[in-house]
Amino acid sequence: MKNRLKEYRARYGYSQEKLATLIGVTRQTIGFIEKQKMLPSVLLAIKLAKVFQCKVEELFLLEEGDEDL
Repeated sequence: MKNRLKEYRARYGYSQEKLATLIGVTRQTIGFIEKQKMLPSVLLAIKLAKVFQCKVEELFLLEEGDEDL
């Protein structure tokens, strides 16, 4: 699954630390999601979309082959 988290974070001018604080996770969690080393839970994905006032599907994009996840 591809994500646009870093792009949205930059657009809003948030550091990883600021975004992490806003949604109640660690800075490392944000970094892992951005580097696609971790998939967010549904709840976390919804929280992120809410912060950026967008749909979850705009932040997290399914790619070919992701159907097996």
